[in-house]
Amino acid sequence: MRGPLEKNFTGDKMVKLTLPDENILEISKGKTVRDAALQIGQGLADASIAAKINGKLVDLHYVIENDADFEILTEKSEEALHVLNHSAAHIMAEAVVELFPNARPTIGPSIEPVGFYYDFYIEKPFTQEDLDRIQKKVDEIIAEDTKFLREEMSLAEAIKYYQKVEDNKFKVEILKEMETEEVSFYSHGNGAFKDLCRGPHVPSTKRVKAIKILNASAAFWRADANRESLQRVYGVAFFNPKELRKHVNMLEEAKKRDHRIIGRQLDLFDTADEWGPGMPLIFPKGRAILEVMRDFWNKEHEKAGYEIVQTPHVYKENVWQTSGHTEYYVENMFPVNLKGEKWYVKPMNCPGHMMIFNRRTYSYKELPIRIGEMGTVYRYELSGALHGLFRIRSFTQDDAHLFMLSEQLEDEIVDVIQMINHFYKAFGFTDWEFFISTKPEEAIGTEEGWEHATSSLKNALVRLDLPYKIKAGEGVFYGPKIDVDVKDAIGRRWQLATIQVDFNLPDRFDINYIGEDGQKHRPFVIHRVIFGATERFLAILIEHYAGKLPVWLSPIQVTVIPITDEHIEYAKQVSLNFQNEGIRAEADLSGERMEYKIRQATMQKIPYIINVGDKEVEAQTIAVRSRGNKVEFGVKIKNLIEKIHKQMENYE
Repeated sequence: MRGPLEKNFTGDKMVKLTLPDENILEISKGKTVRDAALQIGQGLADASIAAKINGKLVDLHYVIENDADFEILTEKSEEALHVLNHSAAHIMAEAVVELFPNARPTIGPSIEPVGFYYDFYIEKPFTQEDLDRIQKKVDEIIAEDTKFLREEMSLAEAIKYYQKVEDNKFKVEILKEMETEEVSFYSHGNGAFKDLCRGPHVPSTKRVKAIKILNASAAFWRADANRESLQRVYGVAFFNPKELRKHVNMLEEAKKRDHRIIGRQLDLFDTADEWGPGMPLIFPKGRAILEVMRDFWNKEHEKAGYEIVQTPHVYKENVWQTSGHTEYYVENMFPVNLKGEKWYVKPMNCPGHMMIFNRRTYSYKELPIRIGEMGTVYRYELSGALHGLFRIRSFTQDDAHLFMLSEQLEDEIVDVIQMINHFYKAFGFTDWEFFISTKPEEAIGTEEGWEHATSSLKNALVRLDLPYKIKAGEGVFYGPKIDVDVKDAIGRRWQLATIQVDFNLPDRFDINYIGEDGQKHRPFVIHRVIFGATERFLAILIEHYAGKLPVWLSPIQVTVIPITDEHIEYAKQVSLNFQNEGIRAEADLSGERMEYKIRQATMQKIPYIINVGDKEVEAQTIAVRSRGNKVEFGVKIKNLIEKIHKQMENYE
């Protein structure tokens, strides 16, 4: 085993580092990242957290051997929080092992958008008192301000270390699956806690200035319910206490907006396990919101020239063999045995759209062809991953597949992006961000195809003057893509829309068009979603608005409450007037007292609560209570109808 990597000042050869501003920094081969930062300036060296060499995150003591693109990360850098939280996970793991010597650490990554967790094999679940002790120990470790040190072992040495020294079968299992000759470890402090890890980490523990241990929950090793039960401890770290307080406040606000709680309160849906985990029941009011979403989707897609289709929920096995799902995705699919024949419930709508395109031969003059569907799909998610409507096994996806000529690709991407912008603005979001994922190491398709597809994605965003970020090498094997992250009202980001160039299914289903030369040609194909899963989008809307949905989305827009039984007939008439004008209205004719009905309607967050009594019957008017408890008397029914129609037209 070799010890921590040392600086190597050979200085016999110079290497060139290309900085983000395109300037070139020349340093001696064998010097470290920190040496390079010092050469730029003492201030940068002191502020540095880690670095990127050719896009790869590395430590400050990483030894530079070759010419490379080079970027120093400071607290202001985008990836810095990831490095910080990864380091915080190690600090927490050391604290747990010191306090609970029988605990066996397994894995501890940073998580998106910010935070970390570490899974431990331990006899008893952690209590709040345990978490408080862990927090105190973490603070002590940070105050010691000790360096993170990296060392390397051969794979055989590492396996022996975890078998003989640490008695940790989980790390041994990980190591035995690795195809490498050497692995790296990190330690800090006195080196008593040493963890298998690729890195990188912050220079020392004190750089983790603000850390909070949040909670603990049960988890399974490898997310397999048949494997060992673990305790997952969550935490979050920031570079300053102010940002930590802001984040903790956001988490508290998120609890108040939990769509599972609000969904029950508003009588929208249920996801109880007794009839099938991950198979939600959508109640009438929840379905009303989904229908508004569907109507909006249909209208906008028909305007944009999409052909709306419907595909089956199950196909024979040969369809999924053709698509490749039985080879790469079968563990996430629901099999069906029909009289000895194997069928599968569809996890995706894509194969059906390929077959619909193939029903006839298209000429190049007819392209682009745009096929869209609100199709319900089924995926076998692990029970431990299920979460309200955010992660379910049955959901409806707003899939669309666009078939086009090579030269049409950029224009089609522009049109999709414009539709995405229109959708999110209509649903009340104000901030979203675009990411382009480029070619991974293993990919299908030609180099020319990848280059054209990736440049088309970039050019489309440039044409619309939209900034974007690159996720280098994070495209899937069958094509590059744009992902869109949407920020909600309390600052959380949700990955929603995807625009994916697909080189896979067109080949598998032999998709062709007849070109100008009379020969068959492969079209470019875009797979895209905007809502993603409509149920998940509904959950995001509920939390974004804290249940107080805008008028156009509210399942009940108007409720009419008679003051006494003598006013029931007028209440029915008023409710019917609104219904006849396409407004979702109801009359509360239950036997409860009027004050109770008003309180219930307020808790249901209904935009307009109408009271009718003697004065209203006589004048043929209504008393309107809007959100915020503002009450107007003597309102004409037609005036409120016009107001609601205007709100619906303007997506208010």
